[in-house]
Amino acid sequence: MKILAANAGTLTNFEVLDFLRSKGAAKDSTRVLANVVPSEYKVYDYLVKTAACNQTKENIKEFSERCKKFDLAKAEVLNIINMRPSSAVGVYPIVEQCADRFEDVEELVELVTTMLPPPPTQPESEGGNTQPESEGEKTQPESEGEKTQADSEGGKPKEGTDE
Repeated sequence: MKILAANAGTLTNFEVLDFLRSKGAAKDSTRVLANVVPSEYKVYDYLVKTAACNQTKENIKEFSERCKKFDLAKAEVLNIINMRPSSAVGVYPIVEQCADRFEDVEELVELVTTMLPPPPTQPESEGGNTQPESEGEKTQPESEGEKTQADSEGGKPKEGTDE
């Protein structure tokens, strides 16, 4: 990647995600063909699970235009777009001196919830299993003939092991 202008501006999570998609991060399931480095795949994997995956340039532009009446700093607007707070509690840490600057924060929250799409409801998973295992559950062996060491010895680990 060649830097054309250092510190030219900040990017929203959507813009970063769009850039990574343009490099081929979304198309290469093997993760070896695209011109994307492993750290960029990690960023891509994270951003796909956030609200950025459902945003569009039009959403962001229109939201930024409507935010002008609130007299927010550019960094505050950027953080609101990236974090998409859905309650007043989420807005207070983002907007400096929020209580002093706004009489009704709910108007800003309503604008966020109506203009910016919500994050995906279910995170994508490679194995298809979307529910995490509880501590008490054990996974089943992949085949009937396959047993773990603990299964074959009555549930007790072999002496001298760290299990």
